[in-house]
Amino acid sequence: MSVNDPIGDMLTRIRNAVQARHDSVLMPASKMKVSIASVLQSEGFIKGFSMVTDDGRPQVNLKVDLNYGGRKAPVLSGVKRVSKPGLRVYVQRNEIPRVYGGLGIAILSTPKGIMTGQEARRQSVGGELLCYVW
Repeated sequence: MSVNDPIGDMLTRIRNAVQARHDSVLMPASKMKVSIASVLQSEGFIKGFSMVTDDGRPQVNLKVDLNYGGRKAPVLSGVKRVSKPGLRVYVQRNEIPRVYGGLGIAILSTPKGIMTGQEARRQSVGGELLCYVW
């Protein structure tokens, strides 16, 4: 099945899996999705991720292990896609938003790679504002 917005599809799968209290979620893999999953893991929103292949199929899937913090309450409580295929949103280094007063993160695609808004501010770069996570 063809997906017009692979990043939006990834975020929706993660949001739905958290609401259904699943331990992990499986989705088609790409370099961008792996980079986003790496940022989510470094910020503690997910436990980890791994590349999984189906039996006999060449397509590689991304398995994301969700983090519930030991109390079965999800660490990741919300995700919002900002830049979409129909309307790209770019921010300069001094326009990077703070999400929920610093409790959440903004994920950006910059010339230096995928990173959080805080890291982009530190490195003084702007880019495409992919999503908010809190």
